[in-house]
This record gives sequence, C-alpha cells and structure tokens, in this order.
Amino acid sequence: MSRSGSAPPQDAATPPAGPPTALDALLADAAGDPLRRAQWLDALDRSLRPCLPPALAAHARLANVRDDRLVYLVDHPAWNARLRLAAPALLDAARSLGLGVAGVTIRTWQGPLPPAPGTPPAPPARGRRPSALDTALALLRSDTPEAGAGGDRGSGRRGLRPVRPPEEGAS
Repeated sequence: MSRSGSAPPQDAATPPAGPPTALDALLADAAGDPLRRAQWLDALDRSLRPCLPPALAAHARLANVRDDRLVYLVDHPAWNARLRLAAPALLDAARSLGLGVAGVTIRTWQGPLPPAPGTPPAPPARGRRPSALDTALALLRSDTPEAGAGGDRGSGRRGLRPVRPPEEGAS
C-alpha cells in the first residue's frame, strides 16, 4: 500500500489520534492552497506590522504579495502617503524575511479595514444609535427571563407598547 506522504507514517503500536479536524482535512488537499496562502499572508502581515509607525499600523493591512511587490490596503488617502514614506523600512524588513520584493503597491480601501487578527472588535462610537443588530445582540446577551420570550422587552422607545387583543364585551 502506498502512502500519499501528506501525513507521517504511524507506528503499528501507536493508535491513530482520531479523525482529522475540518481544517486539517482541508489543508491536506490541493483545495486548501488558498487557505494556506491566506495564513501565510496573515503571518507575514504580523511580521511586518512592527516595522510600521504605530499610528499607521492600525490603518494598513498587507493584502498580497504579487510578483516582486507588497500590496497594502489603507483606509484613507492620507495613510497612503504615510505608508509610501514607510515603504523603505517595509522593504528592508521583507527582504530580511527572505522575500525578493522591490516595491510597495498601496490601494485605498473604501470604508474601514477589517480588524487585524487577534484584536478585539472596536466598541461602537459614542453618540451613535445602536443598530438593529446591536439591539438584537444585547437582547440575546441579557440574562433576563423575558429575553426572547416575546413580551415587552423595554426597548427604550417612547410610545411603543405591546399590542393586546381587545377585551370581549368592550365597545
């Protein structure tokens, strides 16, 4: 019987560790190549992030390495200019990691960038009205028994009362 080489051969005395996890199964096949590349880009972004000024690091993400260029996304044109100034340090750091890069391409993303992996989500801005999703999440997180039971949940809106059926005999 031939082995594919994707897993180390197991000793006959050692029982198998169990079924592979979904991630392990995906990465064992060629279909996992995009996922492996995304993980590599994430690790590379984390390696290069300390080379950026702290204010810029929150507004720039490594999106790709294409040919001999690092491709970065920024969330505003002002950060585009600041990243261009930091490009020589980024290129030196990337070369020290073994990448043969010769330049940096910077694209401006319309809207906020997704948070860097491992960072907690930002709290909602002060003075902003909570969205319907925020309200629903707050209801799910509340530990009151009526959460999800369908009664008056105290939505905080004036003038809203639960609808009650009319009483019989009332005119």
